[in-house]
Order: sequence, then C-alpha cells, then structure tokens
Amino acid sequence: MPRRRFLELAAIGAGSLLVWPQHVFAGAEGWALVPDILARIRPPVFPQRDFLLTRYGGVGNGRTDATEAFRRAIEACHRAGGGRVVVPRGTFLTGPVRLASNVNLHLDEGAVVRFKPDPSAYLPVVFTRWEGVEVMNYAPLIYAFGQENIAITGGGVLDGQADEAHWWPWKGRKEYGWREGMPHQDEGRRRLFDMAEAGIPPEQRILGEGAYLRPNFIQFYRCRNVLIEGVTIINSPMWEIHPVLCENVTVRSVTVRSHGPNNDGCNPESCRYVLIEDCLFDTGDDCIAIKSGRNADGRRLSVPSEYIVIRNCNMRDGHGGVVIGSEISGGARYIFAERCAMSSPNLDRALRIKTNSVRGGIIEHIYMRDVEVGQVAEAVVHVNFYYEEGDAGRFDPIVRHIEVRNLTSRQSPYALYLRGYARAPIRDVRLIDCTFDGVEKNLTEYVDGLYFQNVRINGKRIDP
Repeated sequence: MPRRRFLELAAIGAGSLLVWPQHVFAGAEGWALVPDILARIRPPVFPQRDFLLTRYGGVGNGRTDATEAFRRAIEACHRAGGGRVVVPRGTFLTGPVRLASNVNLHLDEGAVVRFKPDPSAYLPVVFTRWEGVEVMNYAPLIYAFGQENIAITGGGVLDGQADEAHWWPWKGRKEYGWREGMPHQDEGRRRLFDMAEAGIPPEQRILGEGAYLRPNFIQFYRCRNVLIEGVTIINSPMWEIHPVLCENVTVRSVTVRSHGPNNDGCNPESCRYVLIEDCLFDTGDDCIAIKSGRNADGRRLSVPSEYIVIRNCNMRDGHGGVVIGSEISGGARYIFAERCAMSSPNLDRALRIKTNSVRGGIIEHIYMRDVEVGQVAEAVVHVNFYYEEGDAGRFDPIVRHIEVRNLTSRQSPYALYLRGYARAPIRDVRLIDCTFDGVEKNLTEYVDGLYFQNVRINGKRIDP
C-alpha cells in the first residue's frame, strides 16, 4: 500500500498495516447469481380447505388449553391432503404445536396464539439443534421434523410468554431475572458440548428437564418448502425463527420484537435456498444470524448454509444486522443482502462475521449492497476470529471474498473492525461506492487484500 494511503487510514485509527491485494476476485459472479437463486425459492401452495380451530375445541378466551385442539385440527388437515388450519380472532393458550406436511397454520388478524410458560408442557423431548449441536431437548414452541409444504401465515401474533419470570432466567443473568440460588443453563450447556465433542450419538444426548436449555420458538428440522409470512413474534424463550437443514425457505413480512437473551430473529442453519424479505427485526441478539453447526458436531454433519438472499429488511435493536456465525463449522457461502435499513444505538454492527479456531468453517462469497446505516454502537463491517473461545483450537477459519457496495453509514465508532490470524488472514474484502461518516477509528489485523473503490471515511476519499 502506498505510504500516503496508510497514513490516511491511520489518521482515523487504523490499527495495523493493510495489505493491498495481489488479485481481486470477480464480483460479477456474485449478484449475477441472484436471479437463478430466487427462481429456485418458491413458497408452497396449499389446497383451498380451511380447518377452523374452534371446530376442534379451541376456545379463544386466553385461559382454556387449546393444545389438543391444535393437534386435532392439524391432523385432520394433514389427513385430508392439506389446507389451512385457521386460528380466528381471539387469544388461544397452547403448549407446543407440531406441524405436518401440507399444513398452513394461518392466524387471522386479531388472533393471538399464546404459549404456556410451563416447561413441563414441552416434554417429552424431541430431536432438535441447540446452539449448533443436535440434542434431545424440550420441544420448540412450533416444531416440524422431516415435513414438506408447511407454513405459518396471517396477520396474528405468536406470543412465547417468555419474560424475567419465565424461561429467560435460565440464561443465568441478573438482567433477565436470574438470582443467586436459581438454576441456569451453564452446566447443561457444558454437558451437551462435551457429549458432542466425545462423539456421543445425538439420540443419546438426552437433556430436557434439569438441563435448563431454553427451546427455540419456531424450528423446522429437515423440511422442504417452508413459508413464514405476515405474523408477529414476541417474547421468545430463545432463537425465534430457526430452520435447520431445510431447503426452499421463504420468510416474508414477519415482525419480530423480543428482547430476551439469545433472542435472535431469524437463524437459517445448514439451509439452502432461503429468502428473507420485508421483515422487521427488533431483537435482544442478532437480527439475522446464518449458522451451520458448532465445532465437532457441525463438522460431523458438514452442511453449509448457502444461496441465501436477504432484502428490504429493517434491523433495529440487536447485536448485528446481518450476521454469519458463530456456530458456523459447516461453512457458509453465497449470502446476499440488499436494500436493508439498519439504525439504532442498540444495534451493535451492520455486517458481522464471528468465528474462531475452535469453530473453523469456510465463509465465502458474502455480498451486501444498497444498505443504509443510521448508526451502530460498534462497527459497520465486523469480522472477528477471536469470538468466544478465541484462538484456542486447531481449525483455522477461512473467510474470503466479501463485497460491500453502496453502503452509507452516518455514525459508528468503527467503520471496519477486521481481525484475522497471521497464519490465516481474512482475504479479499472489497468496499465499493461506500460512505462512512462519524467514524472514530478502524481496526484491521491480518487482512490479505483490502480493496477500496470510491470510498469516503469522514469525508476523505480512500482509493487505491
């Protein structure tokens, strides 16, 4: 890099020498792929049959248990060849809901499905994935395993009823209601991770009661042709929308408002062909976090998340707007985010990649364009190889081919926060037609190929 360029960056706090690229990857192969990806993502279509929940015993008074009514209505719809299970206006109290193939769970405007906060209602345990590790644990609030053509739609509300007295204290943090002497997840979490590292089969990792591992809100596992559209999700025990090992997933016009611990908005994990569009995320953790399994368990399955398009979303509070990791041992590739708005003093980062040498994984071909960032609390573009355990493993991550184009940011402590390893640098990061204002500093450590084209930081043009 010319000395003048380095001094300009150092003046706003660049922490280390930026290595100029010896080659530049071709961005044209990136966005040119999006039409073909979108052509493969088609929401399921359902027969025009309605199964009204109240006809199967559901009473919308907020007190009568509708768990059995949901089960009967879904079973009847499935046996008839599919259709809609319609939740009418009212408040329906239920335990876990399990969807079956060809069933669209439809919430009319004014419908509220309120989930019991009693953990015993979510037993017996089911096969699930918890923080990237397969386990037999509490049933997710809405669950499907190995199904095709399933949906949750409508203008109603899904309320997990998690709060400082229910579910959230299991995190073990005082700000979420935990107090000395109360149970929490740390021991159960450690046991699960130890079992996975020891190679114990998932079916034998039986936790559930006594382990205090909170269930996800919506988890569709090994499903095809999935649609989640229109609903509002609030008060989740943990991750909110969590498709795992799914293909052809559409999440559209969903509102997520939940500020509890690990309350990620939408976490596609080891999924392919996913579209997330026109959604609002106001969360207690990452707004969208793309994942692919944790450590040995992620490497055992070795299924990346790939061909994911995120567009026209609004990210407010959260740890990150578009995030990849940290449970990313199976890798991620061809992730596209465009036309999103991100702004909040409580939104930490816009584009975030978090991993380490325990996680590993190959993360490549990540594209972001036409994004407006009002303000973030830390960094606009954040890549960190020192997340959680840090550099404590044998599986160096590979992060390469990142392009950010036409992004505008008005306020952030860092424009760039990039920390690789000397032995495994971050490779090929391109910023094109971007403007970063209100920047205090940058941090770049071990980046092999950082390219600027028409980039301004605090009004200064940073070009090769």
